[in-house]
Amino acid sequence: MNPRSANYAMPPEWAAHERTFISWPVQDSMVYPDQYEDVSRGYQELIQAIAEFEPVGVLVNPEEAARVRGLFHQENIEILPVEHSDAWLRDNGPTFLLNAAGERAGINWNFNAWGEKYKPYDLDNQVAGQLLSRYGIKQFDAPITMEGGSFHVDGEGTLITTEECLLNENRNPHLSREEIEQVLKDYLHVDQIIWLKRGLSGDETDGHVDNVACFAAPGMVILQVCDDPSDENYEITQENLAILEAAADAKGRKIEVIRIQQPPAAHFGDSRLTLSYLNFYFVNGGIILPVFGGAAEETDRLAQEVLERTFPDRRVRTVNGMAVIREGGNVHCTTQQMPAGK
Repeated sequence: MNPRSANYAMPPEWAAHERTFISWPVQDSMVYPDQYEDVSRGYQELIQAIAEFEPVGVLVNPEEAARVRGLFHQENIEILPVEHSDAWLRDNGPTFLLNAAGERAGINWNFNAWGEKYKPYDLDNQVAGQLLSRYGIKQFDAPITMEGGSFHVDGEGTLITTEECLLNENRNPHLSREEIEQVLKDYLHVDQIIWLKRGLSGDETDGHVDNVACFAAPGMVILQVCDDPSDENYEITQENLAILEAAADAKGRKIEVIRIQQPPAAHFGDSRLTLSYLNFYFVNGGIILPVFGGAAEETDRLAQEVLERTFPDRRVRTVNGMAVIREGGNVHCTTQQMPAGK
């Protein structure tokens, strides 16, 4: 039995949440462990921002639980002692589902640290099952290696993803494109898959879609674009724009594309940082938006304006997007929503 046959489906991210889960960073697994204090302050700011809108469960290694608990004073922030090696819960956490009665279930994807880029990852591959067990939620074990940041759904049968990630041989080399599509349809209860080509340049996740595009509503997609032909993201984002403008969703609607201008290129050492406004996160009544400051002040302002126009009933809460990005991701990558249900 799979979720579709059991009448479960993944709700869109903007549906009501019961809470948000987030994992606390682990210094030993960081790309730049000397940045641990700065990264931790970024997580603290993010968690407190989310808690302005809804409860937050923070997964912390047991030996750090008391120290991290002391950082927070809001009643709706709960510390959950759960062993983990890395902090990207969007990718190694469960994907939550609902049925028509509002009963929750969760998908436990196989997690291999983005194509075995970081080891060990055995603890991280166990996090989803531990969370589902803790909350007594029905678990579906998916026969595929997948990360939650590699897809978005609209709640009405359409999914968006990238070929660069899902068809990468470091994930599921034994599966064809058609077989991967069938797993997505069976486990997320979707009918139509829109395949973009690539994610942002330098993205070590092999092109996660949550840095490039997301649904704003059924039939409406927000896309980060680059208009500078000399930038390596120009060809990538223009190709994805063309795909979306020619696409239709599961209900036959032509996709309306809302554009957000990418921030100016920024580097840390020799690496380009994958700065993305699309790595925002829906919360109850709001949006948590990473902004980057400095040379990006103008695009920060424009991104916030686009989201405020698109979501007039939500408060756009900005956080410092530079605090976490050196480790490879941002707000959306760190979070996992539990939908409101039974």
